[in-house]
Amino acid sequence: MAKLYFRYGTVGSAKTLNLLAVTHNYQQQNKKVFLLKPRLDDRFGANEVTSRAGLTKTADILISADTVFDVREFTGVDCILVDEAQFLTKSIIDQFRAIASIQNIPVICYGLRTDFRGNLFEGSKRLFEVADSIEEVKTTCTYCNRKAIFNLKLVDGKPTLTGPTIELGAEERYSPTCSTCYRTQLEQQYVTRLETHESERLSSMTP
Repeated sequence: MAKLYFRYGTVGSAKTLNLLAVTHNYQQQNKKVFLLKPRLDDRFGANEVTSRAGLTKTADILISADTVFDVREFTGVDCILVDEAQFLTKSIIDQFRAIASIQNIPVICYGLRTDFRGNLFEGSKRLFEVADSIEEVKTTCTYCNRKAIFNLKLVDGKPTLTGPTIELGAEERYSPTCSTCYRTQLEQQYVTRLETHESERLSSMTP
């Protein structure tokens, strides 16, 4: 029986580059690969699967929340590769589980584990529950040399915990951080805001 894989990492950990390398390897062996991605991810083009290193391939299928796959589409396919799997719904992941189990086609999903608040995405949560193989794609923290496990959100270059859970962006919006630097960066920003507010309050009271 083929397996359902989940390969997760923080932003900037070269997940998509890894996916495109696997695609290349299959194609070098004259094997048929299907690339899938969420329809909402249009950062680098509506139909493109693009790594930040500049490599790109066209997706075969764009996935919406209500997508129901026609399994006949996958006849003769040797592997299904999925980018940004964290944005997918539980029902989509369950379809991948069935494809791997029933059609005997390996499905390899790449994505984030958690959002910028440290909470699991729906797609990632389901993959942790049902995937046969779970592997971490590692990278280091932006601020030190420890392993990154959090995605720190930045607005105008400043850390924040506010805003929608799904807000597409790259390194200018999110930074991979270790647990220590994640906490430190947010605490420093919070203290700075308090100090600024107090300074402005005192200034307003000055005759």
